[in-house]
Amino acid sequence: MDLIYGIKDKPKFGKVILFAFQQLLAIMAATIAVPAIIGHGLSASAALFGAGVGTIVYLLFTKSSSPVFLGSSFAFIGSMFSAFAGAATLGLSEQAGYWGLIIGALMAGLVYVIIAIIVKFCGVEWINKLMPPVIIGPTVAIIGLSLSGNAVGDLMKSSVEGGSTYIALICGLFTLAVTMLYSTYGKKVGRLIPFILGILGGYLLATLFAIIGILTDNSALIVINYGAVKALDFSSLSGYLALPKFTFLLGGSAGLKAVSGKYLLTLFSAYVPVAFVVFAEHLADHKNLSTIVGTDLLKEPGLTRTLLGDGVGTMVSTFFGGCPNTTYGESIGCVAITRNASTISIWGCAFICIIFSMISPLVALLETIPSCVMGGVCVALYGFIAVSGFKMFQTVDLNKNKNLFVASVIFITGVGGMVVSFGAVEIRTVACALILGILTNIMLSREDA
Repeated sequence: MDLIYGIKDKPKFGKVILFAFQQLLAIMAATIAVPAIIGHGLSASAALFGAGVGTIVYLLFTKSSSPVFLGSSFAFIGSMFSAFAGAATLGLSEQAGYWGLIIGALMAGLVYVIIAIIVKFCGVEWINKLMPPVIIGPTVAIIGLSLSGNAVGDLMKSSVEGGSTYIALICGLFTLAVTMLYSTYGKKVGRLIPFILGILGGYLLATLFAIIGILTDNSALIVINYGAVKALDFSSLSGYLALPKFTFLLGGSAGLKAVSGKYLLTLFSAYVPVAFVVFAEHLADHKNLSTIVGTDLLKEPGLTRTLLGDGVGTMVSTFFGGCPNTTYGESIGCVAITRNASTISIWGCAFICIIFSMISPLVALLETIPSCVMGGVCVALYGFIAVSGFKMFQTVDLNKNKNLFVASVIFITGVGGMVVSFGAVEIRTVACALILGILTNIMLSREDA
């Protein structure tokens, strides 16, 4: 792919701000969704702050050579629930549960550190043999395809109860159309920020429908929820500036003292197995990103550095936001579509996340972006991830039965949404497909011989 801006290129300051804000819009919905799902007082602003700090750690470890943002990981949702449930089962306070999130993330991060040390001494060739293009290509495609249901669901979803599905669909498709048109036919900066323009167009259309709905007393036309903005109290400083509810503050010293040995075993069983699963996704993401930027990131900056950045970044981000982080497919899709691989944009996004997390009106405004509008953008983002996987798959010889079966197993289990649970540990779709693909490839490897 011909990049407009390479990894080390430095666009002008004004463009960097636009590119960084576009990355924020691409990763925001998923990043703030995880704390909303978990509940227990975890906040969107703290998750944004944690993601920003975690990404900075990642960029430092990778020497600013890998243009991807780290956001809240959905793979650890079951582990996070287990942290609170385990505390309750053992009779510990909810404060201990907050420290459970932090300690669990430390355990998961250590898995990355250990694997990074192994890679340092053994190299990455064994990984290339274990996961050749016949495995990585379909797996990357599955990352995009497995998210397609979320994109379509959001595309037809109103953010207000009683809002029409059809109005939501119109706003979502309009967002998608604006994004595609600017990405394809846009001039200069317009072609580099199609997501900002697409979301802005969809937001304005949803607002127009809402105004008509209010004037005609037709609630079906209202699919945008301004509740977060209305809830702001400008009579106090918190209506303008507010420190996020950091995880370590929610836990406090009392929660840390309540952590017991049995609770640590619960956290170990909930977090460590999932860390190995997310490691597989880490590999697939960086293989995909490598094809986009034209540089093998497993060699430069190296898998050791990307793993350390991801692992230590997760430890740090959870201390503040409660959510373990992972490299985001939305961010990779943004790089692919805009052809802007400059890591300065990722740095900018990280700092904007940190700043925005403390400005109450900005956090509230971002939360008002309708689900259908984000769904329209995600159709393009997730689609590009899937297509990137298919491109990696082009060189595979499907005349060989082995390759045919490996790809078949990955595609069917991935598209079928296979998920396997062992107690509190949940192996999600992408990991299931990848593991079965590796086992199939090993079992049929004699055909190559």
